[in-house]
Amino acid sequence: MSRLASAFARARAQNRAAFIGYVCAGDPDFDTSLAIGRTLLGNGVDILELGVPFSDPLADGLTNQLAAQRALESGMTAARVLELVRRLRAEFPAAPLVFYTYYNLVFANGVEAYVHAARDAGVDGMLTLDLPPEEAGEVVAAARKHGLDTVFIVAPTTPDARIPIVAAAATGFIYYVSREGVTGVRTDAAANVPAAVARIRAHTSLPVAVGFGISTRAQVAQVAAQADGVVVGSALVNCIRENLGNPAKMTARLAAVTADLVAGTRR
Repeated sequence: MSRLASAFARARAQNRAAFIGYVCAGDPDFDTSLAIGRTLLGNGVDILELGVPFSDPLADGLTNQLAAQRALESGMTAARVLELVRRLRAEFPAAPLVFYTYYNLVFANGVEAYVHAARDAGVDGMLTLDLPPEEAGEVVAAARKHGLDTVFIVAPTTPDARIPIVAAAATGFIYYVSREGVTGVRTDAAANVPAAVARIRAHTSLPVAVGFGISTRAQVAQVAAQADGVVVGSALVNCIRENLGNPAKMTARLAAVTADLVAGTRR
């Protein structure tokens, strides 16, 4: 069983949803990012989603755009991102690590070379935000060859007829984007989650994780009642932004916020 499958199975056995925490790799710098990864994995994050910093992150709102900018300005490169993964993998051998990336980064490095390098470093799965499954044949083939799980997106606007196509390309989990638009904190959870999760489950047995706009324990609890996984990103990245220059305060705040959010996953 893969690390991703094990994480979802363990959460299910504990009658809760898996908590998926997102941060941008290298934000605000390599050493602090490593400490952030340790903090998240040490405070209940089941699956760590690492954004690969990119200069044109079109699926991201301002919070995550600025995180990517900070990472790039600190000197993060493809090689440094892989080194960060290696360091985390050495310390957390059982923790699932997922790349949240864009196709330009995959294509520019050579699809198979990128997938192989990611898997070799310790990445378990990859979500390529701007790559639809209809055009993902090369990525899917490379991922299956090298044992890397693939994650694809279903959105509120995805028609029922297209969900089987998305599901056929995915092996790790389905990421349901609960809102139209980009990432970011919202004041309320999307109301369409129960119906959307049921609609997806009619076409696949893969876990369904829900993200975009989830930022409070109450919102996590609302989504966890329906979904197999809950993704929180901007609320964690805000802890970084609000404590730049003070890594100790930053990690302490992240630990507290993460533990509170994770508590909402219990059903």
